Amino acid sequence: MTLIKILVLALPSLHAQNGKITCTFSGVAMTEAVPSFFVYGEPDRPLDVGFLHVETVMARRNVHLGEVSAHRHARMAQITFWTSGHGAYFIEDRRLDFLAPTVSFVPSGVVHGFSVEPATSDAIVLSIADSALVPMRRQTILPLDAPLLITDRSDDEGWRRLSQVMDQIASEYRDNRPGADQILLALTAVALTEIARLRPDQTVDGPSESGLLASEFRRLVDLHFRDNWPVDRYVSTLGTTPHLLGRACEQSFGKSVKAFINERRLLEAKRLLQFTIRPLEDIAYEIGFKDAAYFSRFFKLKAGMSPSEWRADHSGAASR
Repeated sequence: MTLIKILVLALPSLHAQNGKITCTFSGVAMTEAVPSFFVYGEPDRPLDVGFLHVETVMARRNVHLGEVSAHRHARMAQITFWTSGHGAYFIEDRRLDFLAPTVSFVPSGVVHGFSVEPATSDAIVLSIADSALVPMRRQTILPLDAPLLITDRSDDEGWRRLSQVMDQIASEYRDNRPGADQILLALTAVALTEIARLRPDQTVDGPSESGLLASEFRRLVDLHFRDNWPVDRYVSTLGTTPHLLGRACEQSFGKSVKAFINERRLLEAKRLLQFTIRPLEDIAYEIGFKDAAYFSRFFKLKAGMSPSEWRADHSGAASR
């Protein structure tokens, strides 16, 4: 029997589409903020242009013991290619149980984690600085703005090709022979495309100009949604027109420009409510609201319940 499990999250609208959440990260410690790491367990730090890092999940076994709790990477995306074992993968507020082979792509800023049996599970993790991904947008057919997880045993040849590419990436990184930097960037683009090919709904078309504009808009929203930028400032910064930006948003995200910005603010509010113990006033200020009461009205309009109710409704999910 063919097994296909595909999770594609079109951020930041995933919460509005998901309805009631039934499970989240296991073992999440409630803190003042979702931690942002360089690689798991190491403090965040600036990255060189074109930065790449490769290691296995179990290279840090002594740090996580198979339980990697909620975290994000502020400046880099990750490919995680599970070569053995099984477990549960968490992306934002969604969970998918998996059995190797499985591969995920997680853009920068996305909260994620996993729970696996350390004695039998391992994966190759390729971390890619956002600066290195910029030129790759024209070199791969995989959309680079939404997290993706695939467990699919219907295409053995596709998994074999991806395994070969990931093994070569690990070898080039480890051996560091002349030309490794250039080869690693090229191989990463190949790996991203092989991942895209594993999706049965994937077309062979590369990103359109409209898609590239939407990607740049998303990047700016991630940087400035707290600053209450008006739409015309996004338009001028991107060097486009309101019509073109609006069309790009509708085509890529299915939302208007203003709706996309508001969904990004809602996503951040839900992250802070679910994964931190910060009071509502702090959360409101963090996402650009100077009035906590107005934030509460905004949240209830979008989420269907008040921030306090939403937090209480999700506070026990980590133990399920």
